Amino acid sequence: MSGPIPDRATDRQLLVGIPPQAVPQDGTDGGTDAAAGPGPVRTGPPPPRFERLFDAFTARTWLPRQAAVVRIGTALAWGGFLLREWPNRRELYGDRSPWSAELADRMLGETHAFTVLAWSHSHLWFEVVYHLGILAAVLLGLGWRTRASSLLFAVTALSLQNRNVLVGDGGDNVVHLMAIYLVLVRCGRAWSLDARRARRRPPRGPVGEPRAVLDALATMLHNCGLLVIAGQVVLIYSTAGWYKVQGSRWQDGTALHYPLHLDYFTPWPGLSGLLGSSLLVTFLLSYGTVVLQVGFPFTLANRRLKNALLALMMAEHVAIAVTLGLPFFSLAMIAADAVFLPTGALLWAERRVRHGLSRGRPGREGDPALAQAPAPARTAADRAERGSPDRVPDEG
Repeated sequence: MSGPIPDRATDRQLLVGIPPQAVPQDGTDGGTDAAAGPGPVRTGPPPPRFERLFDAFTARTWLPRQAAVVRIGTALAWGGFLLREWPNRRELYGDRSPWSAELADRMLGETHAFTVLAWSHSHLWFEVVYHLGILAAVLLGLGWRTRASSLLFAVTALSLQNRNVLVGDGGDNVVHLMAIYLVLVRCGRAWSLDARRARRRPPRGPVGEPRAVLDALATMLHNCGLLVIAGQVVLIYSTAGWYKVQGSRWQDGTALHYPLHLDYFTPWPGLSGLLGSSLLVTFLLSYGTVVLQVGFPFTLANRRLKNALLALMMAEHVAIAVTLGLPFFSLAMIAADAVFLPTGALLWAERRVRHGLSRGRPGREGDPALAQAPAPARTAADRAERGSPDRVPDEG
């Protein structure tokens, strides 16, 4: 796994005009790591800045664990919604819906939205699409053949949502967008069955130039997809915050008083009544929501401030799920927010989970070889999973 593979790395560098002597020969993706020792000595002049940036954009898969969290969270949100509404599926999207097939066809003719349910109005076809949507959510969450399962997830999610656009609580819009973006992203590089299968597969041999070009294009598409997801999250919070600023109820700090007193949004009447009975609490929550949403895009330049505000926003979504009874909306937003999670925190969580699983296996608890593994070995493994060319998970 850690052996040198100069052929593939050299092919990739030659595509952008970087001399072969500048290619790392340690099986890594070119990233720096103090624990891994000094890197190779560059003998030629440094490449131009544009070429270095272009190589970083096409040769390294960015943020694989963040993409995995987005994948898992989006699949859980949509799959959980479909399972919860399974008894009501025909009233929501099927032949018993008040939004009849004729009305849906008229709207589709104006919006040109995509849905495979328009191909046939039979009950059997609807059942096939609905249950394929549940299956796609399960496969995507597990990370099995993520290229194929993400495409099936996008097709079924868009088909059901576009059949009846009047159903949803805002989280469906986020799922709608993430379903499209996940098709572009290599979301199976970590925490997936694809990654597990790739770790057990022997390393690939040298690849030719056509394969290197296709791999570079796929990597660039992945990185562009992550940038689009990040931009979409920023746009969601920016527009939501600035629209709230213009509302009189948000200006006087009483906006949250009203949903806390509506039966539809009070799954816990005692908790909602306790929060809504205090004018000061309502005022602080209303203004705090606006400050978080408006200020979040401006904190991206400061890592610590961004992480602190991100934690507050995720906590806010958890509170919305509990107090207002919108769990799938909150889960979809948390999944989208995960693109900004710090890699160090995800690596720490991954190590803790692996340590817990290894202790739970018979014969593994107290294994000195596992407990006393040197830090450089663990760092090399992490670095290889982040984008080493000799471990490319098969995503279908």
